[in-house]
Amino acid sequence: MSPLQIVAVALTVVLNALDGFDVLSISFASPDIAKAWSVDKAALGRLLSMELIGMMVGSVLLGGLADKLGRRPTILGCLTIMAIGMAMAAQAHGLTDLSIWRLLTGVGIGGMLAATNAAAAEFSNLKRRGLSLSLMAIGFPLGGVIGGQVVGALLKGGDWRQIFVFGAIATASLVPVVWFFMPETVTFLAQRRPADALGKINRVLIRLGQRAIAALPAADPATPTATLSDLLKPPYLILSIILITGYFAHMVSFYFLIKWAPKIAVDALHVAPGMAAGVLTWANLGGAVGGGIFGLLTARFGLRGLTIVTLLGSSVMIAVYGLGQTSLTQMSLVAAATQFFANAGVVGLYSLAARTYPPELRGTGTGLMIGLGRGGAAVSPILVGWLFQQHFGLANTALTVAAGSLVAAGILAFLRPVSWATTPTGEGRSSRITSAAAQPDRV
Repeated sequence: MSPLQIVAVALTVVLNALDGFDVLSISFASPDIAKAWSVDKAALGRLLSMELIGMMVGSVLLGGLADKLGRRPTILGCLTIMAIGMAMAAQAHGLTDLSIWRLLTGVGIGGMLAATNAAAAEFSNLKRRGLSLSLMAIGFPLGGVIGGQVVGALLKGGDWRQIFVFGAIATASLVPVVWFFMPETVTFLAQRRPADALGKINRVLIRLGQRAIAALPAADPATPTATLSDLLKPPYLILSIILITGYFAHMVSFYFLIKWAPKIAVDALHVAPGMAAGVLTWANLGGAVGGGIFGLLTARFGLRGLTIVTLLGSSVMIAVYGLGQTSLTQMSLVAAATQFFANAGVVGLYSLAARTYPPELRGTGTGLMIGLGRGGAAVSPILVGWLFQQHFGLANTALTVAAGSLVAAGILAFLRPVSWATTPTGEGRSSRITSAAAQPDRV
């Protein structure tokens, strides 16, 4: 892999870290918001779900744009939407307007996730693709780790609005970086064939340190232009149902700690919000380590089986977290162990999607999985808030949401190799044609 390929993959990690910080910003701010505006847990749960609902919309709508307009313009557009949403959230004066701006931010995040997943796969060669996708996925918890340190400092010297100001500045600053250092992927250009496709492909190949090609490959009449409707036909229909259902169920479990850890720590241990943010920082650190180790293990173990094991581990650890802890240190360590498995499961699901869908459906298919699956993320904080409001207690609430990861593990057991993509590398027919001319296996 050339230096610019490595830089492009590293940018997808940074972009996903930014997504992580933006999603978690409201979690960090929630104890102070609840106190300042006298918000009960049920209403707080609805607020915490707003950007997750936006992510559902953004993943489906903007994920499709990544397959039509390109990975690069979709990422740039999503960064702009996110920057506006974060900046306006800092100006909110009530739950209604804050909810609207969190919804808008979520739309940008949803589209970003679909586009960066495709970009990470397509800027990598086949040997490093699994590792690149894993690194991209662990960007999310890394954003939480870094964000936790930043938030701790911001909450000491200011109020919760400073969290969103910081997020808006960080988001906007990445627009010129992506503009200059992330070209469009060769795979997308070879598949969509825009005007002057050969020239555009060669310019990207040269920037990537690869040889130019003399001609485009012959077009495959069997795969003209992929659309969302193609996912509703064999062989992708059953596959998509399994991936979406598994992702939806796991998201119910995954966002339990991501959204509620600071508030649980404040209520259970009576610590200051700034100290409670440390629990979420440790949780995300565990998630980053889990995602990284998962990526390394995929070279030796089957992806589906490894994903199922991590989902089972996630379910068990969420139940353990619900037993309650007596100190902030103990709570932080259990949270880290829980997210170790939970985020590894997310990495596995992302990798399954990227390896399964061919290039012409990669953004759309991943976006559909993330978009509809994010319904589970949106349900999670509302469900948890309602359970707390009904006095279920931490233990019974944790057991309820732990069932999500268990269901995800069970549904993936029905995902048979015969339902996967048509080649051992996870690439479809049109990708092999692209490889013959543009050599994206090297790119």
